[in-house]
Amino acid sequence: MTDSRKNASGDQYARMTETSIPVLIATLSVPTILSMLVTNVYNLVDTAFVGRLGTSQSAAVGVIFGFMSIIQAIGFMFGQGAGSIMARKLGARDGETASRTASTGLFCSAALGLMLSLATVFLRRPIVRFLGSTETIEPYALEYLSWILLAAPFMTGGYTLNNLLRYQGKASLGMVGLMTGAVVNIALDPLLMFVLDMGIAGAAVATACSQILSFFILLGMFLRGRTEVTLGFKKVDPRPANVLNIMATGLPSMLRQALNSIATILLNSAASVYGDEAVSAMSIVSRISFFVFAMALGIGQGFQPVSAFNYGAGKYSRLRKAFWVTVLMSECVILVTASVCFLMSGSLIGVFRDDPTVIRIGTRALRLQMATVIFLPFTMCTEMLYQSTGHRFGASFLSSARSGLFFIPALLLLSAWRGLSGIQEAQPAAYLLAVPLSAAFILRFMRTLPREDAKESG
Repeated sequence: MTDSRKNASGDQYARMTETSIPVLIATLSVPTILSMLVTNVYNLVDTAFVGRLGTSQSAAVGVIFGFMSIIQAIGFMFGQGAGSIMARKLGARDGETASRTASTGLFCSAALGLMLSLATVFLRRPIVRFLGSTETIEPYALEYLSWILLAAPFMTGGYTLNNLLRYQGKASLGMVGLMTGAVVNIALDPLLMFVLDMGIAGAAVATACSQILSFFILLGMFLRGRTEVTLGFKKVDPRPANVLNIMATGLPSMLRQALNSIATILLNSAASVYGDEAVSAMSIVSRISFFVFAMALGIGQGFQPVSAFNYGAGKYSRLRKAFWVTVLMSECVILVTASVCFLMSGSLIGVFRDDPTVIRIGTRALRLQMATVIFLPFTMCTEMLYQSTGHRFGASFLSSARSGLFFIPALLLLSAWRGLSGIQEAQPAAYLLAVPLSAAFILRFMRTLPREDAKESG
C-alpha cells in the first residue's frame, strides 16, 4: 500500500470512529438518498412512459421486475456480504484482507449473474409465465426480458460495487455511477420508445445500457485508486470457505431480495385473476411505495458502514447511538413522504396509468401501504444492525420474517378470504406483524453488546 493510500486509510478510520454520529450518518446518507431517489425517479418515469403504450405493457414491466429482483438479490448478497466483512476488517486496520474480500465478492457476483443470464435464455417463456404473465402480457414481457438478460452480469456486478463503496464510507462515489446511469436511462426512454418507435423494447434497451454504463463508472472508482481497498484478479480468493463466508454474511440481503421477488411473483399471479388492470395497479403501487421508502432506506444504508466499522473497531457506545439516531432520522423522513402520498394517492396512480379501474384498485392499496409503511424504519434498522455486525443468523431470520414469513402467508390467506381487497391488505399486514419481532431482537442485541468500548491496540 502506498504512503498516500495509507494516509487516506488513516483519515477514513478517524472519520468513521470519531466524527459526531448524527453528522456522520447524515453525511453518508445524503449521497445514498440522492442515488436512490434518482434511481427511483427513473423507475417511476420508466413506468409512466411504458404506461403510455398500454395496460398490458405497463403490467409486463411489473412482471419482469420480479426477475430483476433476483438479479439485484445476487448483487446485494455479494456486495453486502463482502462489504460487511471488508468494513469490519478496515475497522480492525486489516486492509489486505479487506481488498481480497472485495475482489472475491465482485468476481463471484459477476460470474453468477452471467450464469443466470445464460440459463434463462433457454427458459424465457416458462419464466415469464411463472412470474405472473397473462396471455396478453406475455409477448411484451418476453421482449423486455430478452434485453435485460444481456445486461444481467453488469447489473449484479454494479450492485456489488455500489455496496462495496458504501461500506467504505464512499457513498458519494457510488452516487456518481448510479445517478449517471439513471439520467441516461431517463433520456433514452422517450428517444427509443417513441422517436425510434421501439415500444417496450426501447424501455428495455434504455435500462440495459444505463446499467452497463453504471457498472463501468463504479469499477473505475476502484481502478483509479479513489477507494480504501484495491480490486484485482490476483486478489480473488476462490477457496470455498472464503466464498461461503461472504455468501453467508450477505444471505440476509439475498433472502430479502429473493423473497421480495417471490412475493412479487405471487402478487402478480394473485392479481392476474382480476385482469391486467389489477396487475398494473399493484405494480405501480409497489414502485411508489418503494420510492417513499427510498429516503428512509438511504439513511439506513448510511448507517451500515458506521455500524460495521465501529463494531470492528470495538466502539460499542457509538454503535448504540448510531442505531437510535438512524431510527429517528428515517422515521421523520418517512412520516413526511408517506403523508403526502396518502393524501395524493389517486392523483399519483393516475400519473402512471390513466385508466379508471387501475386508479380505483391502486388508490386503496396505496393508502393502506402509506398508513403502515411508517413502521418500516425500525424493522429495517434492526435487520441492518444484525447484518453489518456479522450476526448472520439473526439478520437472515429477520429478513425472512418480514419479506416472506409474514407477507407471503398474508397474501395467500387474505386473497383467498377477501379477494382483491385481501391482495391490497397483505403488505400492510406484513409491516405490522414484523414490529414485535424486531423489538425482541433489538432488545436482545443491546443486552448482549459489551457495555465498555474495546481498548485500541498498537
